[in-house]
Amino acid sequence: QVQLVESGGGLVQAGGSLRLSCAASGSIFSINNTGWYRQAPGKQRELVARITRSGRTNYADSVKGRFTISRDNAKNTVFLQMNSLKPEDTAVYYCNADLVISEARIENDCWGQGTQVTVSS
Repeated sequence: QVQLVESGGGLVQAGGSLRLSCAASGSIFSINNTGWYRQAPGKQRELVARITRSGRTNYADSVKGRFTISRDNAKNTVFLQMNSLKPEDTAVYYCNADLVISEARIENDCWGQGTQVTVSS
């Protein structure tokens, strides 16, 4: 079974940067639309950023100008560059993607297990 695996989380001071990565654990054909979401303790999961296969992006207002989502289609990997981090960015960050497993098989709305990002003040 193909899974999404996030990496790059950790503890950082306010104003610092982190880069998250998301890749499929098994062999896939490609990734269609994909994005990053986050969930802070006691809060609902929320959209951080999304990117289409062609590279069109959209961001939550709270991260615009600080976070950048990108993708490497050749490596089927998605990134989230997070700069100027704030304590309120602390959350578990999840990767979400529509995976093209083969020419005949697509799995939509796949989620990773999440990676913890903690920003200290």
